[in-house]
Amino acid sequence: MSISNLLKDLHLTWSVENYEALAVEASKKHWSHVDFLERLMEGETALQHDNRVLRRIKQARFPVIKTLDQFDWAWPKVINRAQVQNLFRLSFMKDHSNVIFIAGVGLGKSHLAAALGYEACQKGISVLFTTAVEIINTLTAAQIAHRLKVELKRYTSPALLVVDEIGYLPIDKQGADLLFQVISQRYERGSMIITTNKAYKHWPGVFNNDSGLTSAVLDRLLHHQETVIIEGKSYRMKERKLDI
Repeated sequence: MSISNLLKDLHLTWSVENYEALAVEASKKHWSHVDFLERLMEGETALQHDNRVLRRIKQARFPVIKTLDQFDWAWPKVINRAQVQNLFRLSFMKDHSNVIFIAGVGLGKSHLAAALGYEACQKGISVLFTTAVEIINTLTAAQIAHRLKVELKRYTSPALLVVDEIGYLPIDKQGADLLFQVISQRYERGSMIITTNKAYKHWPGVFNNDSGLTSAVLDRLLHHQETVIIEGKSYRMKERKLDI
């Protein structure tokens, strides 16, 4: 059997495409067999690493890929840049802490949340990006179909769960209970990144004016967390003015 076929059987894609050219280079530069094999395995390892990252990004279901480099620091009137940049070290993941972005619309909190999730994918961390409404709708349908336990795993299994837009739409009692189950089951087991347009004192209104449930939610979220507050005018309004 040829080397090419052997490599294909081992699913060594990079090696199949590059071993002949690398062998020519090895001959010209008088590499040892060990040097040649090392270069071959370096290329294969790099490709497999990139493929794993791409799979994690796909599984994360980001609506749009965002990075920290794309963020416009000059627009918000209030933002702790050093605090945000430090979050991208992902040290909060070690003790399953949470990150909560509080800001009005159009100030980049979803951008930063998605960028943190993208950075986590790069570092080998499993991520899921979703919205509060999507969680509630999915789990409500699952509960009706008697599949709640199975569907809950979708939100409890990833090492990092990004929940966008808590507080944008009112949540009824059933929805609040279902969202609480996700938060409760992830407590001290997996990190969450949450974006919201509501200060904590207004969260009872988000959770169906249930003060008991709201207290239970905040107790779990805030036990290990870092809050990032962003203030200013909507960036989207800035873009509209430029179009006029």
